[in-house]
Amino acid sequence: MDVWAACKPFVTGSMSGMIATCCIQPVDMIKVRVQIGGAEGGSTNPFTVAGTIMKNDGIGGFYKGLGAGLTRQVVYTGARLGLYDIFTARAKSPEEKSLPFWKVTACALSAGGIAAVLGNPADLALIRMQADTMLPPAERRNYTGVGHALTSIAKGEGVMGLFAGSGPTATRAMALNFGMLGFNTLAKDWLAQAGVEKGSTVQTFGASAIAGFFASFFSLPFDYVKTQVQKMKPDPVTGEMPYKGPIDCAMKQVQAGGITKLWTGFPTYYVRIAPHAMITLLAQDQVKKMWQSMGV
Repeated sequence: MDVWAACKPFVTGSMSGMIATCCIQPVDMIKVRVQIGGAEGGSTNPFTVAGTIMKNDGIGGFYKGLGAGLTRQVVYTGARLGLYDIFTARAKSPEEKSLPFWKVTACALSAGGIAAVLGNPADLALIRMQADTMLPPAERRNYTGVGHALTSIAKGEGVMGLFAGSGPTATRAMALNFGMLGFNTLAKDWLAQAGVEKGSTVQTFGASAIAGFFASFFSLPFDYVKTQVQKMKPDPVTGEMPYKGPIDCAMKQVQAGGITKLWTGFPTYYVRIAPHAMITLLAQDQVKKMWQSMGV
C-alpha cells in the first residue's frame, strides 16, 4: 500500500490528462496549425484550417499525433498534477485552513517546470507529427508513430535533441500550471467563502472554468514561442536556424507583429486549453472519488 500511496497522485493525474486529451485532440491539431500559419503567413482562421485538414487527411487528420499526446499526458500531466498534490500537502501547516496564495503559486510553478522537462520528448514528437503534413512533400519527415518520431529525432539530432525547446516548454508549463492549478485552488476557496458547498459539482465546475481562462491567458505567449522553436528547421542554403533561442524567437515575433502576435490564435487556444483544463480537473476529482469508493 505504501507503493500505491506514492504512485496514486501520478496515476490519477495521468488518467485525468488522457481522458481530456482524447476529447480535445482535434482542437489541439487546429491550434498548432493556426500558430504555424500565423508565423509563416498562412491562414489563422480555425474554420479554414479545419476544412483544409478534413480535405487533405480526412477525419483521421485531426488525430495525428494522438499517441504522442497520450504519452505526453502519462508523463507530463501525471507528474504535474501528482507533484502539485504532493507539494501542496507538504506545504500546508497544521494551523492553516487553506494555503496562502504564495504557497499555491510556488507549488504550481515547481510542479509545472519539473513535469515539462520530463514530458518534453513526447511534446516535441507531438508538435513534429502535427506540423509534418504542412511541409512540402520533399521536406516531410513522414513519421509513422510516436516511437518512430522519438527515435528519428534521437538519431538525427542526438539524445539532447529530444529536449529541444525544453526551456520555453518548461516556462509555458509553469505559466499554465500557475493559471490552472493555482487559480483552481484559489477559486475553490472563493466559492466556498461565497457559500457554495465544498466538494459539490457547482464548486468543482465553477473553479475549473475560472482556472481554464487563466491557464489560457498566462500560457499562450509561451506556447506560441515553444511551437515556433520546436518546429524550426535549418535554412536549406545557409544551414542556420531561424531563431537562436526562445528569447530571440519572441523578440522577432514581436518585431514582426507587435506584442499581440504572441497571443495569435487565442480563441482557438482558449477553446483547446480551457476545456482541457476543465475536463482534466473534473476527471481528477472523479478519479479521486473512485479511489475513495474502492477504499484504495
